[in-house]
Amino acid sequence: MRELGAHAAALAARRPGEVRLRRVGTSRQGAPLLLLSVGHGSRQALVVAGPHANEPVGGATALRLAERALADPRLTEGADATWNLLLCLDPDGSRRNETWLTGPYTLGRYFRHFFRPGFLEQPEWLPEGAAGAVLPETRALLDLQDELRPFLQCSLHGVDVGGAFVELTRDLPGLAQRVAHSAARLGIPRELGPFDTLYWPALGPAVYRVPPPDTGDLAAAITEAAVESTWFHPRPHGTVTAIVEAPMWGVDAVEDPTRPADPDALLRPVGHTLRRDTERLAGILARVRPRLRDTPGAGRLLAPVDDYLLVGPGIADSWDPDAHVPGARALPLLDTARLTALRLAGRRLALRTAGLLHQLVTASGRDPDGVLPELDRLIDAWCADYRVGCGAYWIPVARQVEYQARVVLAAFDLAGRPTRPHPPADRPARHATPRPEPVRRD
Repeated sequence: MRELGAHAAALAARRPGEVRLRRVGTSRQGAPLLLLSVGHGSRQALVVAGPHANEPVGGATALRLAERALADPRLTEGADATWNLLLCLDPDGSRRNETWLTGPYTLGRYFRHFFRPGFLEQPEWLPEGAAGAVLPETRALLDLQDELRPFLQCSLHGVDVGGAFVELTRDLPGLAQRVAHSAARLGIPRELGPFDTLYWPALGPAVYRVPPPDTGDLAAAITEAAVESTWFHPRPHGTVTAIVEAPMWGVDAVEDPTRPADPDALLRPVGHTLRRDTERLAGILARVRPRLRDTPGAGRLLAPVDDYLLVGPGIADSWDPDAHVPGARALPLLDTARLTALRLAGRRLALRTAGLLHQLVTASGRDPDGVLPELDRLIDAWCADYRVGCGAYWIPVARQVEYQARVVLAAFDLAGRPTRPHPPADRPARHATPRPEPVRRD
């Protein structure tokens, strides 16, 4: 976090007439929330990096966008625009991920040091509405949105394992083609059926529309963002929000549109596996929880563990063709892309929970039941399933950043254009398939 601030300060010092750096808020633990602004146009673009603590790519993307805006007057004076780049919305949570950020970038290291706060401590969400927002990070972002009234807001997210996709609060015709081009050029798979957007309308391949907020139970909110959010808060100002997801580890099958002969046969073990893994992890938590009362910081680690264990069984039932859950929504057409995304999501819930439990037991300084070796075996086996069973491969940070920056620039371009007729999502416009640049799967 200090490195991001130092780079931004150096940029402001180098180009003081065009770049400003200011503090727009303070985190719960006293860290500054820094806004880097480039240009002096009347039209405001807002880019929010680091809304989720375990998704660090956005900070580097924000700095790259600042450099692009400085280098290309068409992005500032030519568009009558100012770029406002919030370098990190959750600096406290992001700091807790710094252990794995030093590398090496392996799945085991990532999940053993993974941190993401519980749902109620994630600053983009407004479960009690804007008026009831209590986190200082959330209040700072809401105030910034009301001050700037941006025509475009981009929230920069990362997918730990899977592919790239974009979520929009309203359509930007042409964005799906831009996403396809950028992803192909950089060797990044697009996710054609993400778990996050399982029941959301598609606006084109790997581009989805976020439904308007709807109050529901906590489990639905955790898994579907079915609450008010800072994505929709500036909508009365005419803002379109783009949530830009860039993967850290790619899996090519998430963009495979082929339909298996018997999708239920492939889906059934995904639900069964998640149910079994959740029960096993709940049993481990029950054994160690009594000894965690005096462990410093245990509450912040237990909150997401409880969230994941809360939603796991319900998700497993909704995926199980044999479960017949009353009132459950029917799953969409299950092609290979969606089946792969569900498999990745089930593993993600289990691995995040196991990694947080590993940290809790380690922090307690005692392990009389031998839980740590058991958790190590589970983490190693589940990470191996990602690598071997799903073919997960690391995407170098430079490519993650470049992809995300290109998509933001495409959204910036399209958000300033008048709405034009466009083909429906199930009949995408024909366009030339770009020639991929040579990439290394390292």
